[in-house]
Amino acid sequence: MEHLTAMQKLIATAGQRPLKAEELELFNGNNMGLGALLGIRLTHIAAREVRSELEVTPEHHQPWGVANGGLYCSIAESTASIASIVAAQAPAVGVNNSTDFIKPVSAGIIEAVATPIQIGQTTHLWNVEMRQDGELVARTTLRTMIRG
Repeated sequence: MEHLTAMQKLIATAGQRPLKAEELELFNGNNMGLGALLGIRLTHIAAREVRSELEVTPEHHQPWGVANGGLYCSIAESTASIASIVAAQAPAVGVNNSTDFIKPVSAGIIEAVATPIQIGQTTHLWNVEMRQDGELVARTTLRTMIRG
């Protein structure tokens, strides 16, 4: 329960101002689930923008030696879901994920940026761009449903 209380406080803070470095470390330390399992690390959490990064390793590969497409979907969903929770100050879940794979990645850091397209009372629509060394490698449109 302490874990949830800490996360709720950080989410409330991020709704008012971007989280500071030590708050991001606390958030990442308490973040659980698939995003944590994959190695997604949140690098910026604020009311209208959330950023994350992930280092691609062979464990993320499909048999052909490049990152599995599901990895990009998961990065986008994890990043934009946090953005939606901060924007709504309520639980949110993804209900539609449309990801375009632009350039394969075998290794290195993928950086994701989630920004709102539309923020409604019951649903949000997010744009997530994923880049490696500044070059666009995938793009997602994610719709979330607010469960408050």
